[in-house]
Amino acid sequence: MAERSTAAVDVADNSGDEPLTAKADQSTSDGVAHMRKRETDGDESPGGGGTEHPEKASPPELHSGHKLARRYRLEECLTRLDGFSSWRAVDEKLRRAVGVHVLPSDHPRARSVLAAARSSALLGDPRFVQVLDAVEENDLVYVVHEWLPDATELTTLLASGPLEAHDAYQMVTHVSQAMAAAHREGLSHLRLNPGTVLRTSSGQWRIRGLAVNAALRGFSSDTPQRTDTEALGALLYAALTQRWPYEDDAFGLSGLPKGVGLIAPDQVRAGVHRGLSELSMRALANNGATASRHESPCTTPEELAKAIGEMPRIRPPEPAFTAPPEYQRTTYQQGTYGRPSARPGVTQPVAAPPAPLQSRTGKVLKWVVSALLIAALGLGSWQLAEVLMDQGGKSNDTHPTQTNDGNDKNGGKTKPGTPLKIQGAQEFVASGDPQAPDDVAKTYDGDRSTFWRTKRYNAGPKLAPYKPGVGIVYDLGSAKEISTASIGLRYGGDHTTVHLYAADSLTPSTGVDTMKEIGTATTSGTSLTVKAAKSMKTQYVLLWITDVPKAPSDGYSGAGYKQAITDVTFAS
Repeated sequence: MAERSTAAVDVADNSGDEPLTAKADQSTSDGVAHMRKRETDGDESPGGGGTEHPEKASPPELHSGHKLARRYRLEECLTRLDGFSSWRAVDEKLRRAVGVHVLPSDHPRARSVLAAARSSALLGDPRFVQVLDAVEENDLVYVVHEWLPDATELTTLLASGPLEAHDAYQMVTHVSQAMAAAHREGLSHLRLNPGTVLRTSSGQWRIRGLAVNAALRGFSSDTPQRTDTEALGALLYAALTQRWPYEDDAFGLSGLPKGVGLIAPDQVRAGVHRGLSELSMRALANNGATASRHESPCTTPEELAKAIGEMPRIRPPEPAFTAPPEYQRTTYQQGTYGRPSARPGVTQPVAAPPAPLQSRTGKVLKWVVSALLIAALGLGSWQLAEVLMDQGGKSNDTHPTQTNDGNDKNGGKTKPGTPLKIQGAQEFVASGDPQAPDDVAKTYDGDRSTFWRTKRYNAGPKLAPYKPGVGIVYDLGSAKEISTASIGLRYGGDHTTVHLYAADSLTPSTGVDTMKEIGTATTSGTSLTVKAAKSMKTQYVLLWITDVPKAPSDGYSGAGYKQAITDVTFAS
């Protein structure tokens, strides 16, 4: 299938771009022209292969709250550039966040953007951020695509240092295989960079920007496969070294020193995996040969994916287990208490154990101790028998009962509530996707080490506007009066807010706004008690979280605004 020179959708991609051909080579073998340098909002240089200069089109008058197709509500403008804008929006029909690119229908690139978006949507490969809609309506062209709030750009990952060899291997494997599949369908990217490669919270690698972003920016190439392959080599180079493989800085990464040309990653940073270093140089080939070695260059994503498959598989590092410290006996246990410590290099003599009591005095002492022990045992047995006999006699005459008529001595004191047994639970989804429905039972299994965790959000503590809230509905078996709820939390910090509502079933038929609130509380710690504001009986209780703290990365969950519930108990 003939190659196409379109590229993919990119959310708010107005970061600095660097050329994806080696600057030391002014003339490549396949005729790839140098890509443009860092772009600005007011000026855009031509892309590789001869990019047209469209006339600036007046951007549409859009604002937060504007609706497209009476469905997509614009929330936040992320980019305004060259007559088009990119937004974070909400699909009110499916109640989920989406990304939207908008440009006037008379924009010089409007037709190519529509065609590119529809071609990308037909691919349907889950390794790419999916195009959901492409419409021309009311003098506007807009492209709607997935929004991945739990994904992290490679740019952000590299901010703290280069990737481990296994992570870099996984990244280039998945991205090259995805791009090879796209090129087999005639689609190319032309703008692959650390801002368009994402890693989700589950460890999957996703590519945003297939078939629309190059059309939006007016990029094209006579050799799109070579351009994308060289971009893959630059991504691997950056992942291994935390450096951009050209002289200019880009994407938050420092470029190579001036005048040294393109050098292999294992010459830039010590400890770089040699096989991956050679692979990146093969993708960054110049005039049919790599910069420092003699392997054949990779000029298409298919060739690069095949070369990766021929490498020995790089396994993940073994988990490091710290051995417990050796048990140290104290000097008292060793029989040296009070003695001066030995000088270095001098052997300390070991004291011989004391001889057993073999003398006449020792024998008498042993008999005396034995007699005292026997007497003590006999006295204790007699007293225990007397107590048991007294209790047996009393049990024939008295029948103890517990009463609480308000007139006893403890009538003025508050007695602890009676625990209520939870019969079942189910996650409540007011809008968008569920959080972790399979882990709901872990909140009342009696094990504080297990938990139900929310997804990670980029802003907080208030979950809105991403979500009105997240929560779980608990079934108490029958209508019971609730006085308190004790909730164990995994993350502390400023702050967590929990509300309790009376629901009509495990799958409530009404929204939270119409439910009767039992009580609410806020905490910055890892435990929370919600007290009922008024007496109310209900069988189903909705535990509703509207605010979550900023928590660090742990396990498969990245850093961000999130919370987890370890255990929940209700009392009447």
